[in-house]
Amino acid sequence: MDLSKIENFQDAVITVIGLGRYRQGSGFGAVKWLLRHGAQIIITDLKDESELEESMEMVMDWFRKYREQYPDRTIYQPLFILGKHREEDFTDVDCVVQNPGVPSEIEYMDAARNAGVPIESDVSLFFRYCPYPIIAVTGTKGKTTTTKMIGAMFEQIDEHTIVAGNIKISPLEYLDELLSENKEVPIIIELSSWLLESLPNAFNDMKKGPDIAVLTNVYPDHLNRYDSYEDYIHSKEILFLSQTAQQYTILNYDHETVRAMQAKVTGKLLWCSREYMEHDGCFVKNGMVVVRKNGHESDVISINDIGLKGDHNLENVLASICAAYYRGISVELISNVAKSFEGISDTQELVREVDEISYINDATSTQPDSTIAALKRFGADADIILIAGGKDKGLNFEGLAQEIMKNCKHLVLFEGDASDKISALVGNKMKKNTGVKAMKEAVQLAKAVSVSGDIVIMSPGAVVLDLFKNEFDCGEQFREEVRNL
Repeated sequence: MDLSKIENFQDAVITVIGLGRYRQGSGFGAVKWLLRHGAQIIITDLKDESELEESMEMVMDWFRKYREQYPDRTIYQPLFILGKHREEDFTDVDCVVQNPGVPSEIEYMDAARNAGVPIESDVSLFFRYCPYPIIAVTGTKGKTTTTKMIGAMFEQIDEHTIVAGNIKISPLEYLDELLSENKEVPIIIELSSWLLESLPNAFNDMKKGPDIAVLTNVYPDHLNRYDSYEDYIHSKEILFLSQTAQQYTILNYDHETVRAMQAKVTGKLLWCSREYMEHDGCFVKNGMVVVRKNGHESDVISINDIGLKGDHNLENVLASICAAYYRGISVELISNVAKSFEGISDTQELVREVDEISYINDATSTQPDSTIAALKRFGADADIILIAGGKDKGLNFEGLAQEIMKNCKHLVLFEGDASDKISALVGNKMKKNTGVKAMKEAVQLAKAVSVSGDIVIMSPGAVVLDLFKNEFDCGEQFREEVRNL
């Protein structure tokens, strides 16, 4: 298939593998966009109709809407192949669009590659057709915080700033409006290693990469999906291997594995470090964050005034400041955001789907009613494994206990007196683990009892300060442990 023009999707036969349940995620974003542009879509997912009924209804609602909205083009009714995959849907089509939750190594993706069928993702399609500069962020840890912080800086100058990608929001949701309005807006995209794997063909065809590539760090991770740590490292390098000499790469000098990537950078290299360097980038000098460009230095903010605390967060802050400064944000605006930015939103956030199990971060739900809301949203099939509990602040947990018994199949409780109350109210009516003292243990316990189609929700319903610095630290630890699965 000729992917050089969006118009070529009209009448093309496209398989979308992995629909999922979240209306702003990659699967939905791809389906909506392809529907609008007249593709004949085959949607295939190992979940069956009973699990994806709501998702199917939404897709059909869009089909009917677009058929009325675009009378000048043929809008095809999508075909659903659920509960299984068929090889012909990968070999006898024009293109396969892969949800990042779907492993690239499965036999059907191999069949598509062997048949010469192009494999894309919602993000690769966005990169192909978006004409405006893009800041792209990846890393094993800290990429969500860095992405959101860069976005917060750009929102100071443009309320239409786009922050999307691996944070539950497909960038394709914005593409048509960008193209129709023909107006440049700031775009920041978070990329997982799996999304990065979908990008080399797009980057090669475009003969460029992201305008600013930010790599926070690389640690051993996802080795169940990679043959070696070196292969995982290479997946991160995809971010900057196709950049032009005019584009920027921001690397974390304090991380040895990242520092060793210097020789592979094809754009302009910018370093970030907690130590001072006479190099363009962003550093700490005598207790001040400074940016350096063409040998000229500017003070940004005292490290004591930064809202995010901790050495790992300081590295994220340095990368964020560097990206914003090199895209023209003033030191004053950068400083204001660095002072006020204290974390990212942790409300009913899809972190990942692993082995057809969804992991939801709802760390800001620190009282029972908020957790009840999450259970009611996701618990239609009583397929929830809930990670909850903590310290009591004098609240009533009876209503939460009732919703747990109604919507959950298993309960994992952090240690704390609120957990003791919840456990007593639930009694022997549910399987549970109690007295959990660490996020890693909680996630591993939840994973051990989960099967395909289940949903793991981390929604405390109580105060978590005894085990975590705050709800944002709780959410960040959950994200990291899920990404380490």
